[in-house]
Amino acid sequence: MEKVEQLIKEIDPKKRVFLLGVGGGKTIDIAKLASQRIKSSFISVPTAASHDGIVSSRASITKNSISASIEAEPPVAVVADTMIISQAPHKLLASGCGDIISKCTAVRDWELAHRLKNAKFSEYASHLSMMTAKILMNSAQSIKPGNTESARMVVKALVASGVAMSIAGSSQPASGSEHKFNHALNTIAPKPALHGEQCGVGSIMMMYLHGGNWQKIRQSLETIGAPVNAEELGIEPEYIIKALVAAHTIRPERYTILGTGLTKEAAIKLARITQVID
Repeated sequence: MEKVEQLIKEIDPKKRVFLLGVGGGKTIDIAKLASQRIKSSFISVPTAASHDGIVSSRASITKNSISASIEAEPPVAVVADTMIISQAPHKLLASGCGDIISKCTAVRDWELAHRLKNAKFSEYASHLSMMTAKILMNSAQSIKPGNTESARMVVKALVASGVAMSIAGSSQPASGSEHKFNHALNTIAPKPALHGEQCGVGSIMMMYLHGGNWQKIRQSLETIGAPVNAEELGIEPEYIIKALVAAHTIRPERYTILGTGLTKEAAIKLARITQVID
């Protein structure tokens, strides 16, 4: 937030300006939120495709060591050079895939909230989000390191996710119980993994709770080269369990399959069955 405020101070309010967010997620989020505060437009220029923040209407901002997802305006344009993006570490592209594939459980959570809590729902946005995840899962073997076509495929998927959120007027087509798990892990784990990596692993477990094909999500992530368990995330199993137990407290107004929460015993059973922990 300090960077956002610093940037706003450097902008001359008498001049008509637009901002360019060039780089990774943090840079783009700073430009995104600053542009909203000064009521200007911004263009997103990602150098990596690690999550759908490159085009979404929300900014992940840290203040006083606490990360928050803040409503902002989506970019008026996204300029994504797939040659540059393909040269970024494959770990970042795989993280972007994890974020997209996790829409499988986000959409299921949204449908559940619509049925049980009468949450506002957009069938078009939900279909777009789910279709994007399925296309990427079915193309998992095509996602290769240093390949411009792989970068193009992932960027298009991330843009489609952002469009789904804009249509819905909320992040619900793209963020459900798996994102709650991710945010809880960010708070609990001493050294969290990448956003998309954690959402991908979270989606494996949340799909099990939904009674869906969690094995396909796991296999797709594994094929792409994204983490599928605690060891590959570089996070101790105890923090996975603590995050699962605490996840329902994140954005409690957003109803998901987590309901009122998991017991520690249920969390351990869930993580073991899905092979997230041994």
